[in-house]
Amino acid sequence: MFIGRDKELNALDKLYKSDKFEFVVIYGRRRVGKTALINQFIGDKKSIYFMGVESNEKQNLENLSKSIIEFSSGIQTETSFASFQAALEYVFKLAENERIILTIDEYPYVARSSKSLASTLQLLIDKYKDTSKLMLILCGSSMSYMEDHVLAYKAPLYGRRTAQMKILPFDFEESCRYFNNLSDEDKALIYGIVGGTPQYLLQMSDKLSVEENIKNTYLNPMSFLYEEPVNLLKQEVREPAIYTAIITAIATGHSRMSEISTKVGEDTNVCSNYLKNLINLGIIQKETPYGEKASKKSIYSIEDNMFYFWYRFVLDNNSVIARGAADMVYKRIEPQLSNYMGRVFEEICMQYLWKQLLEGNAPIEFVSLGRWWGNDPIQKAQAEIDIMGERDSESALFAECKWRNEKVDLDILETLIGRSKLFRYTKVHYYLFSKSGFTKGCMEKAEEMGNVTLVSYVDILCSMK
Repeated sequence: MFIGRDKELNALDKLYKSDKFEFVVIYGRRRVGKTALINQFIGDKKSIYFMGVESNEKQNLENLSKSIIEFSSGIQTETSFASFQAALEYVFKLAENERIILTIDEYPYVARSSKSLASTLQLLIDKYKDTSKLMLILCGSSMSYMEDHVLAYKAPLYGRRTAQMKILPFDFEESCRYFNNLSDEDKALIYGIVGGTPQYLLQMSDKLSVEENIKNTYLNPMSFLYEEPVNLLKQEVREPAIYTAIITAIATGHSRMSEISTKVGEDTNVCSNYLKNLINLGIIQKETPYGEKASKKSIYSIEDNMFYFWYRFVLDNNSVIARGAADMVYKRIEPQLSNYMGRVFEEICMQYLWKQLLEGNAPIEFVSLGRWWGNDPIQKAQAEIDIMGERDSESALFAECKWRNEKVDLDILETLIGRSKLFRYTKVHYYLFSKSGFTKGCMEKAEEMGNVTLVSYVDILCSMK
């Protein structure tokens, strides 16, 4: 089942129709749907598809040779080109008179096994780019390798690419397209549990309840998701145990560098390097209070919902899960789901605000969005604002998000107004987001003020249709 990626497919199709040499770099985390995107794109076109394997140069050259020879002659053979240069030069020449796509998927595996491959590609691109109609696609899951050895300034292939695409997980709206049969609330819960990575969304069934989906996946020792975070880390990093300790610390509420360092038992400089790698992998994000460039108040949080859920609820219960006690573990998880969804709902609301801006419906045309936290000198206490964004030094929006079963009352709006006065904006607009709607008093006050927008979860879903 292929869903979404319309923007990426349109971009690839435009490059394809240029009928001149194109070199596209596609990269992104594992399971995010890069190969599915490429297969969807090349399905009805003349193309050579080759996936690198984690083996030696000889094996990869043989596999590439088979793909090329089968394409050009329609015959499967054990014949192999003498070198990568000979194989690739043959393809460049094949494409002198017709449009051909060559995809090298999992390029890092091939390049690591053949140290001269990047230089060979550089040589051939420079030699044939003005005469060949080849569309070359290099794809990779190793984010650091693709950024450092393909896209970076010092890389041999720097300056040769004509386009690059970083494939990201789906947002909430795109994820909902997988689940036509789920209730409105369950759509948000499933997104909170697995995020927008297509391979994880496919593990969920819209014919089952959230409880059944969790039991069938995270709480089932035979399922794909049961050990997925650990397996991913083993593929991406050299010391998965330390990375696991750091993610666990963050998942259990240790969000500042000093707290993480103490919990893990490693020096802050050591933790800093590991955290940088986790940020590059899209697993962890570093946040500073909105509007502050660098701050000692910076915190770390888990960006990927699947990792967030797994480290929050599965890791500590592994021994019980392994003994088949899925029901017992779910009873431990269920009371915490509403609190867990608070952060996920903020993410959904932020996506809604961006969509409103792009569609020209935002009362404040903000340039960025983020969370804010800090000291409230009036209340003499720490304060937080779920979402804020500014257009300039005079205009800003402030938002509060509540994922709970009761209606949002007037006190939430009054608190948000009070906290907005910690800043010196002259034009302000307020948003309240609520899972369950708003009280009469809150709605009357919002109407009276004129600069308040009340958005229920149902409104967010309606905006997606």
